[in-house]
Parts: sequence; C-alpha cells; structure tokens
Amino acid sequence: MSIFDIFAKLKRQNDQKQESAGAPEFIIAGLGNPGKRYLNTRHNSGFLAVDAVAKRLDISVKKIKFQSLTAECTIAQKRCLLMKPSTYMNLSGQAVAEAMRFYKILIHNVIIIHDDAALPFGKIRIRKKGSDGGHNGLKNIIRLSGNNNFLRIKIGIGAPEHSGYDLAAWALSCMSADELEQIGDVMKNIDDILSLLVNGKTDEAMNKYN
Repeated sequence: MSIFDIFAKLKRQNDQKQESAGAPEFIIAGLGNPGKRYLNTRHNSGFLAVDAVAKRLDISVKKIKFQSLTAECTIAQKRCLLMKPSTYMNLSGQAVAEAMRFYKILIHNVIIIHDDAALPFGKIRIRKKGSDGGHNGLKNIIRLSGNNNFLRIKIGIGAPEHSGYDLAAWALSCMSADELEQIGDVMKNIDDILSLLVNGKTDEAMNKYN
C-alpha cells in the first residue's frame, strides 16, 4: 500500500467518524468578509471568533459547504456546525439559511457572532433576539430566514472618535497590534459562552458576560 493509499484510507475513516457522530444540532456562524484584503479588520470579528474556537478544538474550518468555510465539532456534548460565510457580509443570510434548510435546524439553534460598532471595543454582549441594528449581515439573515429569534454574540469594535468619520470605512479598517491582542483576550471567553448557549443557559451567559 502506497503512502497515498494510506492517506486516502485515513481520510475515509475520518469522514466516517464525522458522519457517525450525527448531524449538527446548532449552527454557529461568525460573520465577516473573505479574502486577505479584509483580514484582521473590525468587521471580521465574527471570523476571528470562529477561528479562535477552532484553534482550541484543534480543527480546521476549511470544508467548503453552504457557500462557507465550515467544520463540524462538538461543544458541550452538542454537535455544531462552525461557519464562515464566503458570500461577503451583506449576503450572509444565503449561507446561514442554506445550512438551516439542509440540517432542518430551527432558528432558536442558530448562533451568530458579529461585530457591533455601538459597543465599546472588546465588550461582549449576548442577545436572545432583536433587530438588525443597522448591521447588513444580520439584516440579510433575518430577511432570508424570515425570523429574528436567533442568538447573537456581539463583539464591540467601538466607534470612530470623530462623529463625521464614515462608519463603513471604520468597520473595514484593520485593527492595530494592541487591538488584536485585546480582541484575542476577548475571544478566550467565546468557548464558555457557546457551551452555555448550546445547553440553554442563555440567561446565565448574559449575567456572566454582558
């Protein structure tokens, strides 16, 4: 058996293990824009959160499915689908709604992680539902899912110091080295928050981290 045959066999075994683990019960989608141009921008805080979770779980979010980079994982004994939509922010709902339909996942089992300019930088806020708040990614998810009753983990990116500064340009600006270090510390709490949320302990998560 050649080395290529060995690798192919191991891949088949790994795929079989993933399939036998059962279909995902939850969708965890971090919002952002794909491509190097948007790497480490404030608007990509959702992507950064998913990457942080994947790193601690020792998995790679790289399987192309549902117009996204995806990975299946287990969080607090619950099967979850991690997603980084590659549709660009304004069309995030296309990816999320497609995954919901495929796995027949109800809106209450959808968790969206996204940036929020209304929150101070590095602040986390958990919400059970709500409006889009002017966030185009949320707006598209609400429109295409037909519902706003999904869980949100908001990551504060702060607002520009000058009131006349273009908010879109601010969201698409890169974080400084100090800000990336600070946001990295914030991401350490995402694992615990997700564990609480998938186990129905949303109020506990809100009391602990809001």
